[in-house]
Amino acid sequence: MPLPDAQATENLAQALAAHLRPGDTLLLQGQLGAGKSHFARALIRTLIGDGGATAEVPSPSFTLVQTYDTPHGEVWHADLYRLSDPQEMLELGLDLAMHQAICLIEWPDRIAPDWPVGAVCLRFETPADAPQTRLLTLIALQASDLATRLLAVVGRP
Repeated sequence: MPLPDAQATENLAQALAAHLRPGDTLLLQGQLGAGKSHFARALIRTLIGDGGATAEVPSPSFTLVQTYDTPHGEVWHADLYRLSDPQEMLELGLDLAMHQAICLIEWPDRIAPDWPVGAVCLRFETPADAPQTRLLTLIALQASDLATRLLAVVGRP
């Protein structure tokens, strides 16, 4: 799915937010600057609801995890770039959060292959010939409930 600009990424995040519930995990893949954090911030602000547009949503690059209480349930935003061992995920409590909260995980390859079975991976890529555009690929098990809900929003390829 092409995302021609930052606003398209925000619009997608807002649309997907309405279909997320506790226990859902989105794995956000892509190189630095691909739009993972921009997407996550827009999604979190949407889930916060009233006041969300002006809510501070810092990058979890240094804290590794930021949590938010929202009307849709707790949201965990994790940036695993600095993890050196998948076992560190357990120390963060992320393994439990993936069953109880809405989780957005940047750099999920740091915990591979320990991804939740029902998780959906959103891969953001920047085409060399269109640096403002992002190409989004949704990767999931075909039978995933979350994938079914999200495909209803983005459509099938």
